[in-house]
Amino acid sequence: MITQRTLKAPVRASGIGLHGGRQVHVSMLPAAINTGIVFRRTDLSPVVEIPASALLVGEATMCSTLIKDGVKVATVEHIMSALFGLGVDNCVVELSSPEIPILDGSAAPFIYLLQSAGVVAQAAPRRFMRIKRKVEVVEGDKVARLEPYEGYRLSFGIEFKHPAFKTSAQTCALEFTTANYVKEVSRARTFGFMGDFEVLRSRNLALGASMDNAVALDKYRVVNPDGLRYDDEFVRHKILDAVGDLYLIGAPLLGAYSAYKSGHALNNQLACAVLKDEQAWEWTTFADEATAAPAIVSMHARAA
Repeated sequence: MITQRTLKAPVRASGIGLHGGRQVHVSMLPAAINTGIVFRRTDLSPVVEIPASALLVGEATMCSTLIKDGVKVATVEHIMSALFGLGVDNCVVELSSPEIPILDGSAAPFIYLLQSAGVVAQAAPRRFMRIKRKVEVVEGDKVARLEPYEGYRLSFGIEFKHPAFKTSAQTCALEFTTANYVKEVSRARTFGFMGDFEVLRSRNLALGASMDNAVALDKYRVVNPDGLRYDDEFVRHKILDAVGDLYLIGAPLLGAYSAYKSGHALNNQLACAVLKDEQAWEWTTFADEATAAPAIVSMHARAA
């Protein structure tokens, strides 16, 4: 049986919020079967819990922000991406601030924390959302879609008229497995243009941004002393974000995601469009791994 999974043990970290600029303490805790991913604001009294749901994304400018009864949890995409990357179905994420810490700007620190905690199988089947027909959202020249596919495949295209992008591939495709994700995607950092920082900060965004947690570009080049982690780090980060944004659907997907110039807002529109079109998908479980396509079995490494 392909089963649900949670953490073996709690794990904790702290860091600064990318947009709010506040120090944040975050804990990831084991959770019971069918809990899903739940964010818990422990800085509030009483404590407020917000489930990881695409339908609760209330803001999507520069990050994905969950809002419930006026309470926010911002910048959830990287931690959601890491949780999906290691196949964690059930987890409570406690935090001491309205924003998940940015750490190094990628999902790699969260992957390290989750691997340190360990992932354990639970005695219940994992429920997949299988895409049955194409769902597509379009906004001008931007597009994001999901189509039927026995496995999980992601492809992305970007277009930036900037000298640094002339030497960096602007398309990338990934057949999702934990190994592929950890090696090829998880270390890709968020990026931004230095000329935009003052505008963003005037809108109370990017207050915690630095070259320690983002790839920064001036008018001509990448200014980080260590350069890029991947030759095509920009588009790989877009795939990292998409993995996290789409995990807000609430279950692992069986389908092919493709996008051009998409971002958090369009990814969320796609996730909501899928949830609202119940003829476009079905729930499925696998009582026996032998009945599942090899691509589905290999999506996530076997848990302990």
